[in-house]
Amino acid sequence: MKELSKKFIGKECLIYLISGQIVGSITEVGDNAIMVEKNGIVEVVNLDFVVRIREYPKDKKGNKKKIVLD
Repeated sequence: MKELSKKFIGKECLIYLISGQIVGSITEVGDNAIMVEKNGIVEVVNLDFVVRIREYPKDKKGNKKKIVLD
């Protein structure tokens, strides 16, 4: 998961955890954690609890979608 999450550095992502989800930009990937920034607030997420990471979906015009259904 560490090597795969490095592909998302600098991109706005949806990060699915065991107990919910986080939206933000991945700024750094460490040994077993990632740093996620949203509106100037930085969070550290343990990769053991990450289930899925995906880039935030965009519509045809390139804008972020308002509703994301999974």
